[in-house]
Amino acid sequence: MPASGDERDLGTPYPAGACTTAPTDLPPADQALAEHALADHAPADHALADLPPADLPVAAPSPTERRRRTGPRSVRPDVRGGSPIPRPRHGSGPDGARPTPIELLVVEDDAGDVRLLQELLDATGQPFELRWARGLEQAGRQLATHGGRIACVLLDLAVPDARGLAGLHTLLRRAPHTAVLVLTGAADAHLGAAAVAAGAQDFLVKHETDGPLLARAIRYAVERKRADESQRRLVEAQLRGQENARLQRHLLPTPLLEGSALTFHRRYRPGRRRALLGGDFYDAVRTADGTVHVVIGDVCGHGPDEAALGVALRIAWRTLVFADLTGQALLGTLQRVLEHERRSDEIFATLCMLAISPDCEHAELYLAGHPAPLLLRPGARPELLPADDPGPALGLVPGGSGLDHWPPVRIELGGEWGLLLYTDGLIEGRVGAGSLRLGQDGLLSLVTDHRAAGVMHQQLIDTAIAEVEELNGGALTDDVAVLLLERRAADGR
Repeated sequence: MPASGDERDLGTPYPAGACTTAPTDLPPADQALAEHALADHAPADHALADLPPADLPVAAPSPTERRRRTGPRSVRPDVRGGSPIPRPRHGSGPDGARPTPIELLVVEDDAGDVRLLQELLDATGQPFELRWARGLEQAGRQLATHGGRIACVLLDLAVPDARGLAGLHTLLRRAPHTAVLVLTGAADAHLGAAAVAAGAQDFLVKHETDGPLLARAIRYAVERKRADESQRRLVEAQLRGQENARLQRHLLPTPLLEGSALTFHRRYRPGRRRALLGGDFYDAVRTADGTVHVVIGDVCGHGPDEAALGVALRIAWRTLVFADLTGQALLGTLQRVLEHERRSDEIFATLCMLAISPDCEHAELYLAGHPAPLLLRPGARPELLPADDPGPALGLVPGGSGLDHWPPVRIELGGEWGLLLYTDGLIEGRVGAGSLRLGQDGLLSLVTDHRAAGVMHQQLIDTAIAEVEELNGGALTDDVAVLLLERRAADGR
């Protein structure tokens, strides 16, 4: 529907800084040149000329007056003796392309003031496109239609439906991401500073403003709004990051080993950049009978869905342990949890579980497609625990198929020992620039060397991870979880 006389685009929108008709009082050569220069840019009708006569109290300037305001057109003679050649217009590049204009919405009920703003911007020669609304209601409709293109709103605080700061607040709610430049009368200049404090980017006193000042204020308001928006997005991203960090940190477990003679060390590094939680999970709890239960697992994949599934499996595992489920019954139930929680049938999880006797002399080992732990004893080389008949990874075979079986392996631990549990992210790092992987044998050799050098306890985990990353040529891309559970000598060494 065409815009009414009270709510129309100034120039369809038409770029400020360009005339619409050639002057008629020039010499014949200049007249022809002017008509040729304007032929490609003048619209069929200037939108301001469409205003009702009552809205145009000031007559359109004559050609002589127009030249007085905009200055004479600079020409230089053609050395070949032809017609004068016009100088390049402001903003035109080598290819003659005009710069992208800045679209403005003027909220002003006085058509004469709107025309004055148009003429001031015309005189600067800078590219602006003006739209006009007589009040906030019309401005709201224009913003709803053209809001994505309007860079700045020029708001007269004397508009009947926007008097004072209440109108500014309404506009800021309707256009929270658009720059606002407030216009005031000389008697209301004090409102300008209050408007800036309330959220406007700048203010001007209407009848104390010239073209360059107006153009500069508009550009400043637009750039300041962009800077404010960038700062706002940065702060929001930082707050979201802090909230996510707190959430992920609280989703990592706190081992419940009170009353046990065991010490527990761990390191956890998600493969996702800037994440605190990945698909790897671990936990350790001591039940009322003195048995210490330990688990470490790895959900395939690296995204937030896999991290969430890892948390669900860990919480389910701890719940089932405290419900006195162990071994095959626990793993079967955990598989059903995975089948219900995973986002697709291709998702599975590997898992290593230990149940250490109350006297800490022996343990039962359950493997569900997971690498076997290392057993560390004083004065002996580290050794891989037996994994001759491991069960399948959770979710890899259907429950009740007869293949979902995880046989226990009894491990004799002795009086002083350490168990190093890890996920495959630690052993899948590369060795050098080729395709060779570290593997379990490489990890075994690496840990042997570190222990021979006297590296023990928490430091053993840290130095092992550091060397694996060095061999890999940088940080590991997969999630890495490493646990070291130790039963030390009576003197605590």
